[in-house]
Amino acid sequence: MKIAIVVDKSRADYLPKDEGRQEDGQSYRTMEMIKEALSDEYDVTHMTMDFDIVKRLKKEKVDLVFNLCNGIRGEGRLLQLPAILEGAGIPYTGSDPLGHGLAYNKIISGKLFKASGIPTPDFICIEKLAQVDEIELNYPVIVKPKDEGSSRGIHDDCLILDKKSLKEKIGRLLKYYNPPIMVMEYIDGREFTVALLEDGKDLMVFPILEIDLTGLPDGFNKIYSFEAKFQYADYVKYHLPARLEDGERKRIEEAAMKAFRTLGLRDYARVDIRLEGGIPYVIEVNSLPGLDREVSDICKMADYIGMEYDQLIKTIVKQAINRSKLLATA
Repeated sequence: MKIAIVVDKSRADYLPKDEGRQEDGQSYRTMEMIKEALSDEYDVTHMTMDFDIVKRLKKEKVDLVFNLCNGIRGEGRLLQLPAILEGAGIPYTGSDPLGHGLAYNKIISGKLFKASGIPTPDFICIEKLAQVDEIELNYPVIVKPKDEGSSRGIHDDCLILDKKSLKEKIGRLLKYYNPPIMVMEYIDGREFTVALLEDGKDLMVFPILEIDLTGLPDGFNKIYSFEAKFQYADYVKYHLPARLEDGERKRIEEAAMKAFRTLGLRDYARVDIRLEGGIPYVIEVNSLPGLDREVSDICKMADYIGMEYDQLIKTIVKQAINRSKLLATA
């Protein structure tokens, strides 16, 4: 069987400089890691996403695509490659276009969570900067793009304490990210992330990872920002498994599984949660979480339970094979 790992073209021209460089580097590293993990069982190649991708996949007689594409631009960019592959009848890993679209748009997913009884922060949407003058909010709030992930667009100054700062921050975000911008209730609680992996008919919940931000330098807000994740990582502590009572752990796991199923996701995902007053608030769901063996949260959680990186990647591939009824010997 031939598998093509498909990655994005560089997004450096579309994101703030540090974010673009980080994403490009991690995408290439992950592609190489996955290629190494699969090469003992499959014929593996890699390609860069463009409008000729179907033609090239068919020319190379690719049986399955391992999707690593976030897309380049546009509100539906995360679902672009899956939609193209669906139309061409080429099997691929991960969620389908609808699942990615629902998860990627945090406004839509937030409304779905509320309708499904899943605790999630209240939020409003800002289309234009002038709207800020017309609203009254209870501060602090979190300001972030509606359609990014992995802390892109979420910086230390996204925790907002007053209207002047709100207007300045939304103005900066509108230069790089699709409107509307989300203004979200700040949940002042402990932060957790939950990885989920489908294995056959079972939905596995990995041990919960607690992200301890109390060690960040003075002056930094206690949010899992781009700076905290990539520039001050040594100050962030990770507790695996998370320091939770049994009841708290069960509520977090149930909220994560319900969010996964509400959005109709498949294969694997990661759910970010804040716990306040015993309530697990689903902050957002990443339907295409990073798979960098060295730094990605889902890989840390898999390693904790003794699941080697190769096994994690092959489980994702086998889910896609079984779903598409491909033969492993094809």
